[in-house]
Amino acid sequence: MTTFRTNTAAAATGTKPGPRRLSFLEQVENDRSPPPDRSIGNYIRDRRRLTDEQVEQIMVYQRKHGARFGDSAVALNLATRGDVLWALSQQFDYAYAGKSGSFDPELVVAIDPFGDQAEAFRDLRSQLLVGVMAPENPRTALAVLSAQSGDGKTYVAANMAIALSQLGGRTLLIDADMRTPRQGKLFGVEGSSIGLSGVLSGRFGVDVIQEVAELPSLYLLPVGTLPPNPLELVQHSRFSLLLNELHGKFDHIIVDTPAASHGADSRVIATKCGSALVLGRRNATAVKPMQALLHSLARTPTQVAGVLLNEY
Repeated sequence: MTTFRTNTAAAATGTKPGPRRLSFLEQVENDRSPPPDRSIGNYIRDRRRLTDEQVEQIMVYQRKHGARFGDSAVALNLATRGDVLWALSQQFDYAYAGKSGSFDPELVVAIDPFGDQAEAFRDLRSQLLVGVMAPENPRTALAVLSAQSGDGKTYVAANMAIALSQLGGRTLLIDADMRTPRQGKLFGVEGSSIGLSGVLSGRFGVDVIQEVAELPSLYLLPVGTLPPNPLELVQHSRFSLLLNELHGKFDHIIVDTPAASHGADSRVIATKCGSALVLGRRNATAVKPMQALLHSLARTPTQVAGVLLNEY
């Protein structure tokens, strides 16, 4: 079993504007047009609404100092480093939300994709894509599990989904934690009554899946209304049928689960997903609950991708 180690840690949360709803799931099959062939300077000029005189000022500085346009604009206080990063993300078709306040601070891969924490998630992504999520392997969803609450499971699931979506493949994040859900809060749809619980109870169809604004390859299926029977819902055949249907629509599926301390939900979900990433937190997760979780998974057909140690 591979052990992944990363220095990521959860940040404060807050409610942010939510993603927009898909009218039909078929929308995810629409090919996205390639980004226009534009220079960094064009992007920065449009973003900052620079005048012709300001652009000329930047170009003069650029020629004099042999610097890049973006660096020159920053040196003249006509742009910020964030503007340059945003322009680069547009030029290379790399989804980047920036620190505009539209995303929760925990979503580090979206708001700071060039930072150390985002780099740790990219490293994890690379390991998963040559392991349980490799193209030659049977299609599986990846369930993210933890032995107890507070290990950063939701944080890891959300950022892992964002990292996968930044490769351009259609990625779906399912919040299957119908006991203590948090994905809705991270993505600004907290309190929504429409989500996974309604789909599994037969009240809604998969068209309730939502596209996440500013991250065009990422989709979210929040919990919806908290049900009185979460274990029964994920154990029902509808959950397996739902996953089978979604595999035909998405390239990657990440599933957030309840902590194992809440019951058998996570083990059931992982079995139906086919693969699991187990999360613990340094100096916080107790050894015995983690061992119990791993032993319970060993009695199922679930392929355990590895154990992720979330360090402070």
